[in-house]
Amino acid sequence: MTTPTPERADFVVVANRLPVDRAENGEWRRSPGGLVTALEPMMRRADGAWVGWPGQADLEVEPFEFEGTHLVPIVLSAEDVELYYEGFSNDTIWPLYHDVIAAPRYSRVWWESYVRVNQRFAEAAAEVAAEGATIWVQDYQLQLVPKMLRELRPDVTIGYFHHIPFPAYGLYSQLPWRRQVLEGLLGADVIGFQRVADAGNFARAVRRQLRYDTKASGISVPMGDGRTRIALAKAFPISIDAESYAELARSPEVQARAREIREGLGNPRKILLGVDRLDYTKGIRHRMKAFGELLTDHKVDASDVTLVQVASPSRERVVAYAQLRDEIELTVGRINGTFDTMGHTAIRYLHHGYPREEMVALFLAADVMLVTALRDGMNLVAKEYVASRIDNRGVLVLSEFAGAADELGSALLINPHDIVGLKDTIMRAIEMPGAEQGRRMRSLRRRVFEHDVEAWSQSFVAALDAARRRDRGPGPREVAPA
Repeated sequence: MTTPTPERADFVVVANRLPVDRAENGEWRRSPGGLVTALEPMMRRADGAWVGWPGQADLEVEPFEFEGTHLVPIVLSAEDVELYYEGFSNDTIWPLYHDVIAAPRYSRVWWESYVRVNQRFAEAAAEVAAEGATIWVQDYQLQLVPKMLRELRPDVTIGYFHHIPFPAYGLYSQLPWRRQVLEGLLGADVIGFQRVADAGNFARAVRRQLRYDTKASGISVPMGDGRTRIALAKAFPISIDAESYAELARSPEVQARAREIREGLGNPRKILLGVDRLDYTKGIRHRMKAFGELLTDHKVDASDVTLVQVASPSRERVVAYAQLRDEIELTVGRINGTFDTMGHTAIRYLHHGYPREEMVALFLAADVMLVTALRDGMNLVAKEYVASRIDNRGVLVLSEFAGAADELGSALLINPHDIVGLKDTIMRAIEMPGAEQGRRMRSLRRRVFEHDVEAWSQSFVAALDAARRRDRGPGPREVAPA
């Protein structure tokens, strides 16, 4: 049996990105994000390693230790970034899996790069994993890695988590490499999705394309020697480190900043807030159309109600994203030019990313949170807003097409394509009495705190341990829950 060393890990995470960013001075700093927070305790206890790209093209870095985790950087050339990441991952898979809101493009050159890069990730993970290790692959950029890992390391237990939606078969079947992707995912022992519907879509695609038997959450996968193994495909809705948001919200500095934000906006009666990556799946255009019509109809007034839209930069080299930014900024300019006053702005548009402290201050300042995604795997912003509302006030308006809608039933659920219905719901949120706000927010907060990111990671790893015991007997190193 292999003795674990810093180079041979019992628990390996494989993700497109490492959990660190490189500063201009060359030093590494922890990336923000719930996945990093969720897995950190587990990584420390289980001699953990993380395989991923450091975020810069052609950056060659030797494996190194960072805060108790062994990091294994994968080199991506500028061509890899263009073809594997910007091309196949974000111009083929992303739009296809988000219900073809934008048209996906299919390129054999992109696909060939995707295969090569996935093989590189798989080989690095296979090299760093100890005997009988658990390897957890993350997200749509690496859908081929589970099968590649199984071929390289049949002794390991493999998990895969799909952070974005998985489309209905009628859409998925467009993909020229549909069988290869399904076979890649089925290399995993446990395949996790955000919603029950996503797991169902995956199982239907497997039945239609591969003709494998599916029963409940189990899929019978042929092993090539006459035997079959069971791959578990089910929903494991991801969440956030809720307590960390509540702790920030209790901070006097953050509360003071929330008051400053309201004052800087002219102390309007109500502040509406949208926080998104600048992405066509987020429904930013729809919420602005609805808000613009409310202003036109004189249902709201810019001196009374302000919409703050944070749209952090995203994939700016992809044509569809550049076009979206132009369209949104033209819309903001038109609405503000028509409805601004000398003392108040109808829409405060912020094309920046912000640190978590500033975001929590915005959550505390906002009376209404608008999550109008046209399609979203989960949408953690909805949960972040709820976790931050320690005063049990505020209203969450939430798209039924976001995964969070399955859990946050006390939000005001909307169809973002129904502009009339969206306008009515925004008005209902603006006018909601404090008692109803409190009743709904307490229910939302109970759900978010009971089902936080630690509970998510524990449930997934428990499923992996069960798969190990079922298929291989008790392993030498059960992964301790976080």
